[in-house]
Amino acid sequence: MQGIFVAPLTAGYFLDSAHTLAPLGFTVDEALAVTIALGMLAASPFGDAVSSAQRKVAAVMEDRNLRETAGLATRIHLLVEGPTAVVPDEFSTALRSGQVLRIAYVDRNTITTSREVEPMGYIGKGRNWYLVAWCRLRNGVRAFRGDLISMAEPTGEKPPQRPLHPEDLGIVHGVLREITPGGEVAKHRHYGVGTSL
Repeated sequence: MQGIFVAPLTAGYFLDSAHTLAPLGFTVDEALAVTIALGMLAASPFGDAVSSAQRKVAAVMEDRNLRETAGLATRIHLLVEGPTAVVPDEFSTALRSGQVLRIAYVDRNTITTSREVEPMGYIGKGRNWYLVAWCRLRNGVRAFRGDLISMAEPTGEKPPQRPLHPEDLGIVHGVLREITPGGEVAKHRHYGVGTSL
């Protein structure tokens, strides 16, 4: 614990509140990778959290590394398919809240239905994000495209968490990649021969 002042107590130790931890030790390459990854999500339904995370990463970096990372980042561009799909505010917090959502959903036949759904996960594909949920109307797992949800409101009900298995998603073509924390190797599941969902 070099650089941190630990003061003794009669029964143990405590960190002296007058001292702070050193900045995160991001290398320029690590910081650039984080900047790119967050930049890829900036136009997603999680854009507000992405902006907050970008500010926090910048706030803890050493000035020299931050300047170098910022300079390199100006040379990287993302080619997107079109304008950002607009989703209800409740979309990005649906999974974390654990609450049943009452949604108005426009289906492939442009018919709007009202449903209560239990959020189970998300799938991102291109500019579209899908809320994977247990649909009480259809009594099964469904994927709801975010920009086709015209209204979403939490009901306050917190049902037991349902397990989500990749085979429940009914994916015919593409590669489904898990997001893993802590730098673990992500699992990939290949479906069909194409790359479209």
